[in-house]
Amino acid sequence: MSAVRVFSASLVLPVTAPPIADGAVAVRDGRVVHVGERRWVLDTLEERGQDFSEVHDDGVLLPGLVDAHTHLQYTGMAEVGQRRYHGFEDWASAFDALYAAGHDWKADAVAGAARLLAAGVTAVADVVTDLEAVGVLSEVGMHGIAYWEVMSWQDAPWRRYGRAQVEAELDRIPPSPGAGLAPHAPYSLDTVPLHEIPDIVRERGLRLHIHLGESQFEGERVPADGGERHENWRFAGVQSFRALRELGFGTSATEFVDRLGVLGPDCHIAHGVYMTQRDRRLLRLRGTSVALCPRSNEVIGLEPPPVADYLREGNAIAVGTDSLSSSPSLDLMADVAALCRLARAQGYGGEDLHERLLAAATLGGARALGLDVGPRRLGQLGVGAAADLAFFDISAGSPAEAIAELVEAGAGRCVATYLDGRHRWSRPDRHPGADGDGAVPPAPARA
Repeated sequence: MSAVRVFSASLVLPVTAPPIADGAVAVRDGRVVHVGERRWVLDTLEERGQDFSEVHDDGVLLPGLVDAHTHLQYTGMAEVGQRRYHGFEDWASAFDALYAAGHDWKADAVAGAARLLAAGVTAVADVVTDLEAVGVLSEVGMHGIAYWEVMSWQDAPWRRYGRAQVEAELDRIPPSPGAGLAPHAPYSLDTVPLHEIPDIVRERGLRLHIHLGESQFEGERVPADGGERHENWRFAGVQSFRALRELGFGTSATEFVDRLGVLGPDCHIAHGVYMTQRDRRLLRLRGTSVALCPRSNEVIGLEPPPVADYLREGNAIAVGTDSLSSSPSLDLMADVAALCRLARAQGYGGEDLHERLLAAATLGGARALGLDVGPRRLGQLGVGAAADLAFFDISAGSPAEAIAELVEAGAGRCVATYLDGRHRWSRPDRHPGADGDGAVPPAPARA
């Protein structure tokens, strides 16, 4: 029988079950085998004659976080994300200038993955633009999906050779941990590729991810005279969303891509800033999650996402860092704290705010990537789930107080990260190092 390692803490937050004071998680072969009060977990193992060692921390233990939207290869472009801009075009000019300067995309992506692990992130939706970085998730051993980004294709070249080229590029993504396509945005692709990319993905049982509602250009436009919304755009045979705008139609980008069959439970979107109530309803109807990236939106100079509306209306939400090219750091909990502030400022008064935002950063991210169910599921601490764990230096008294502190001030407070039960990062002053088999030195089994 394989050895068992027990991870225990003053408070365990399974996410899919109530908080457990003085809790523990038992792990064997990279999967969770027991979750509960520490005394019960240890007694159960001893009764079954199972040898085990223990790693204990006085803080909070929770599932590894899920970054549901980032571009790891842009980690070397941090100078762009440290400034503030006056809108999407202003930011894009600074981004394009530095992008053209040339980078070691693979090395930068590896460095970005290390930053995520140090923030407690164990799974990623990584949007990859340059093939050098396409295998990084597989190489560094993180969970998640590498999404090959597709952009700037017009209908004619797409028909001639574009589809075949994208399919060949998709074949180069390692199947482990996961692969998919990311049609960049409604305004950067013509109608035919936007319509066919979902088919390419779904034929292979893979995943979709698209930037949607990030730019004001994508929002619904109501005619100045208050007239009709031009519903007959569906029959206009337009070549692109930009062409739709040029013809005067006020339809939102969300309705446009929905008409093309992009949305669905196998697709999640990034940003969702410029969304009407009708747009948000479409996401719910299609089972499509939205990865909110509030700090990126602020850096670029966009409006904040309608966090309170997403919460009140019951949309499935996740959290993303976007990248260092548009965000001050890759610490996902900093984005969670920003979402908390925005929700309150937008009038959300529910007592469940902290719990829902913690779920968004864990289970919600796993759901966005289609990794919340099945063998080695992520974003939760339950029997059979992948043993992705993160310890945080949070010592508030009650579970409610601890969750509130984690959500509002958890940035920079991860002290150790484990992926499939193996040690991947630790803060030296709290967990001084890893022993030979990849875990911190065990504490005594009986306290």
